[in-house]
Amino acid sequence: MANVPVVLTIAGSDSGGGAGIQADLKTFAFHCVHGTCAITCVTAQNTLGVTQVQAMTPEAVVAQIDAVLGDIGARAVKTGMLLDHGIIEAVAQQVDKWGLTPLVVDPVMVSRTGAQLIDDRAIATLKTLLLPKATIITPNRFEAQILSGIEIKTLEQMKQAAQIIQGMGASVVLVKGGGMTGDLRGVDVWFDGQNWETFTTKIVNTSNTHGTGCTLSAAIAANLALGVDLASAVKNAKTYLTTALDYALSIGSGSGPVGHFFPLQSPISFP
Repeated sequence: MANVPVVLTIAGSDSGGGAGIQADLKTFAFHCVHGTCAITCVTAQNTLGVTQVQAMTPEAVVAQIDAVLGDIGARAVKTGMLLDHGIIEAVAQQVDKWGLTPLVVDPVMVSRTGAQLIDDRAIATLKTLLLPKATIITPNRFEAQILSGIEIKTLEQMKQAAQIIQGMGASVVLVKGGGMTGDLRGVDVWFDGQNWETFTTKIVNTSNTHGTGCTLSAAIAANLALGVDLASAVKNAKTYLTTALDYALSIGSGSGPVGHFFPLQSPISFP
């Protein structure tokens, strides 16, 4: 059998199975790449929210990365929830040690509703140590506001924020419009230092949107591992996410996850 591309995700665990490591691994499997992981924190959560978070030690995160890369390797890497400054510092050092590229950084700092998830010291560490190493960084509206220092309500402000963030060292910035309103909802802005592009897909009206950011960045990483160029990887990832939203799961009493495995959601007959 031919070698299967391997992707490493460095992120937190979601006990509800909709975001984090669980969303990443399901997304990798859909794209027929082998997913490996380094877990940064364990959360107790469901569709209603998070009730507890337990961080791994930086040493434990490093040990997981070393174990995977020292034996299996990875054609692409993505980061998600890194939780605190110590873990971010350790991950940045591992990126240098192993020469990890392409690197997709999903700067999980603020939820789609605007709630800050990590403290200011962790945000500062991410900006200075990890952001400059990113092949692409995928902030949502609220994360882009924190990183750029400007309020974002218009397309021009999305572009301005992308330009500021790209100036911090990331090769490409994709400011996501999922948290925007009106005609800008779902419009993502790309800036690579020279070229602008907007990516637009249809709007899916569903409240079951848990894990969208994780899923998009994981799909980008999977496409990159398959040898797809970066712009096409983003387009493919948005198409995948939009379809997964069409098949979002109505489970639990809150916001359910997107349907990562939508080709399998039709009943299967067994002999």
